[in-house]
Amino acid sequence: MIAHVAGTLIAATDKSLVVLTPGGVGYELFVTAQALLEHRVMNVQAAFFTQTVVREDALELYGFDTSEERRYFQILTSIPNLGPKKALAILSAFPPPRLREIAAREDVKAMTSVSGIGQKSAQQIVWDLKHRLKSETGLPGAVGMSRDEKVSEFADALLGLRGLGYAEDEVRPLLAQAFEAEPDLEAATAIRAALKKLGGKRT
Repeated sequence: MIAHVAGTLIAATDKSLVVLTPGGVGYELFVTAQALLEHRVMNVQAAFFTQTVVREDALELYGFDTSEERRYFQILTSIPNLGPKKALAILSAFPPPRLREIAAREDVKAMTSVSGIGQKSAQQIVWDLKHRLKSETGLPGAVGMSRDEKVSEFADALLGLRGLGYAEDEVRPLLAQAFEAEPDLEAATAIRAALKKLGGKRT
């Protein structure tokens, strides 16, 4: 399996990029909409984590800027009846942090905003994704509040802090610490605890 491709960008379509490696081999990579925007300049160096998809009639490569994006692509394509094209469309609409929130909140409406995904499919995708991402919540498996409730409170607290202008990577560890200390925290209390640690620098 080809896991990583690096070289010079030499061409682009509305769905893919072509990377010419130093060995003279050109690989066409299907990428997200964001990657197409970010890699608009040709004849520059670029590197992608890749996932090989083998079908009866084709062998395709999908490219990602980060290993996390590739991992989420792998998780999405493990969901029954969810192929690589649709998985890429989902990642084009929602980066991994947003997908975690959608799964935690069971936000079916958000998933139906992806072209080609109806209500029934969105429900199945969100449900499956939630169960596959249990390890992504950062929450301890403590007794008391159910895991689903803890996931929801954590996600609500994270959304609230992001709404106040804090970056996810700044506040997620603080929330994880707060829920580890008191697993049954409500979102509002967790937000206050995180703000206290942050020193209330922004409001």
